Amino acid sequence: MNISVKTHDITISNQSPLVLIAGPCQIESRNHAHGMADSIKHICYRLGIPLIFKSSFDKANRSSASGKRGVGIDKGLKILEEIKYTFDVPVITDIHEPWQADAVKSVVDVIQIPAFLCRQTDLLIAAGKTGLPVNVKKGQFLSPAEMKNVAEKIFSTGNDQIMLCERGTSFGYNNLVVDFRGLEIMKSTGYPVVFDATHSVQQPGGMGTSSGGDRSMVWPLSRAACAMGIAALFMEIHDNPDQAPSDGANMIPLDQAEQVLADLKALDYYAKSR
Repeated sequence: MNISVKTHDITISNQSPLVLIAGPCQIESRNHAHGMADSIKHICYRLGIPLIFKSSFDKANRSSASGKRGVGIDKGLKILEEIKYTFDVPVITDIHEPWQADAVKSVVDVIQIPAFLCRQTDLLIAAGKTGLPVNVKKGQFLSPAEMKNVAEKIFSTGNDQIMLCERGTSFGYNNLVVDFRGLEIMKSTGYPVVFDATHSVQQPGGMGTSSGGDRSMVWPLSRAACAMGIAALFMEIHDNPDQAPSDGANMIPLDQAEQVLADLKALDYYAKSR
């Protein structure tokens, strides 16, 4: 079984050319989201990489109650809808509760399930029932083989448009490690596999009231993942990550993105041509 996920004119599969899922961690403002979408879209156009624009209307899983969460579902969906039609790109966002699936399905093209919620049966089924593609991040606490059970919950709704996303595994306190065997294990399910390059270098709660990270490791891990042949690369990109309200330590600076994405595209081509 080799499933292809389709959205707009983009085909996402473990055999197809690499797709990029990218954008800032959270929607900070209308102007910022539009600016980031415009810049990333132009980079992808020049490189010939299909883009799905990502940003979250609510980052519900914060290290601290004081952490900034985003603009909220109503304002956030309006901004995502504008981006979708202004820049002619599919959009993806997280949901955290089952009722949000119905709320987002008329706007977004792909629904994302956060890692900490990947076993929440009601949430997975609600996402599956929308008929939209669903990108499920593997929980930091979960083995790659267990993602088959996660996919089966979504598939029980009749929806086979499922992507499985690696984003690191807990390795002691405040640290993650990537076991690249997991990419092959998840590919054996037949579903497209996504590598989350930026959350994989996160240091959860590592700064006390917020998470840290080491963005210098994003490129090496991305190269390894692309050399193995993945369907899509998830990457949070920001024009000024050190000033971002969330995940700044592991987001990629916009001005570094194009050259490295060009290298990753070449690696992807080599891996899949063999």
